[in-house]
Amino acid sequence: MPAMETLRERKKRETRLKISDIAMSLFLHHGFDNVTVAEVARVADVSVNTVFNYFRTKEDLCLDRLDEAEQLLAVVVRDRRPGETAVEALRRDVLDALDNRDWRYGTSEGSELVAKMINDAPSLVARIRELHERREHILAETLADEAGTEPGDITPQIIAAGVCAVVRITASSYFARRTAGETPDAILPDLRREVVRAFDLLERAAPGFARAPLPAG
Repeated sequence: MPAMETLRERKKRETRLKISDIAMSLFLHHGFDNVTVAEVARVADVSVNTVFNYFRTKEDLCLDRLDEAEQLLAVVVRDRRPGETAVEALRRDVLDALDNRDWRYGTSEGSELVAKMINDAPSLVARIRELHERREHILAETLADEAGTEPGDITPQIIAAGVCAVVRITASSYFARRTAGETPDAILPDLRREVVRAFDLLERAAPGFARAPLPAG
């Protein structure tokens, strides 16, 4: 059972969340490059040093969940259900995020505003590019570990590249269509069909890959 959060820990968590929320609001309204850390600190009623105590860089203020996002796909594979292949688990999770408009893969309510903010800021674009590269690498390593593949077997890299491409294309398609004025209700059914088709192709490419064992007995 996890230890109970202390008052000091709770206050630190609340301060971090307050700073992050205020920063995102300012960035979304004025543009990332048009807001300084000093302005964030002033609105949050903290010092600039306090901001940097919680966030290493300005970019971290609006990419606070970057570490979590990098690990998402790998966690899905490690936590797959008994008898489920890695691709089946990943398909299930991506479709769940689409159906529930969750933030995980860039199709939540308002995600197009965040995407526009990122696309308008070169430093954020660079960070997101790094995220994609690290996420694919982490997923490939996890797939290799879970499947027990031999050294030199490129199947994990191929599956990881395919899955990450599905995620990237889904998010970019959602952003493009929202920017063009379409509603989520018009976009998401189309994206869901394309995601299903893409994962069908991946499953046919490596049937049974990294299937989780069934319980003994």
